[in-house]
Amino acid sequence: MDNDSKVFRINNNKGYETTITVGDHTIITDEPVSTGGGNAGPTPYHLFLASLGACKAVTMRVYALRKEIPLKGISINLRHTHIYAEDCEECETKVGRISKVDVEINLFGELTEEQKKKLLIIADKCPVQRTITSEMVINTTLNENATAVA
Repeated sequence: MDNDSKVFRINNNKGYETTITVGDHTIITDEPVSTGGGNAGPTPYHLFLASLGACKAVTMRVYALRKEIPLKGISINLRHTHIYAEDCEECETKVGRISKVDVEINLFGELTEEQKKKLLIIADKCPVQRTITSEMVINTTLNENATAVA
């Protein structure tokens, strides 16, 4: 994984449409027309879910290859919602609303029940999930030297 923060560039010059440049790759994110966007790309939440799903898939694939598990394919469906904290039995927070992500994994191949169970455990160990479920510090600063629209 490329951790060089200098290759990440986010530009927003009109409406909600935002260009993300990562090295040689460009992604457009936007909001739906119904919320004032132009629907030029997935929303930031969609990219968040895509990152989590892709990380789970790659993590399971790496494990399957290493352990010679006959995994033929992976399909993952993700959904983000907000729920009331008091409705969440396993949550520490009991007041207000919290984010909930439902992940449904479909595994393809001639897999034993034991292999399927192990792959699900491995999916929850993906680095993106570990990042979002651990304590995180985000330090946002303003560049006072910015002189023109990027």
